[in-house]
Amino acid sequence: VQLQASGGGLVQAGGSLRLSCATSGFTFRSTDMAWFRQAPGKEREFVAAIPRTGINTYYGDSVEGRSTISRDNTKRTVYLQIDSLKPEDTAVYYCAAGPIGNYYNARSWRSWGQGTQVTVSS
Repeated sequence: VQLQASGGGLVQAGGSLRLSCATSGFTFRSTDMAWFRQAPGKEREFVAAIPRTGINTYYGDSVEGRSTISRDNTKRTVYLQIDSLKPEDTAVYYCAAGPIGNYYNARSWRSWGQGTQVTVSS
């Protein structure tokens, strides 16, 4: 299983970013996917999840209303668009695959990518 996150960078507050997570080594179309983030000194935080069907999506309170998770099964890639970025969005963003429990709990996810740094300047 390989998950390769990309798209992070330095952006001004109010801007937008689109993160991508390219995958291989498992049946992507049958796997629920998610994004988490972790800021220095803080626990890993749930950002968004999308089930295999892509019909419903789930968001953490901190990004609800200004982010969109999506997936392209033909490209084996999951995306996270975040708009109206705030300095508190600064973190390393990780994609995750294959939950065995609660979406919102990082311990539920079996596979992780290496993360991509997002830094939002004020």
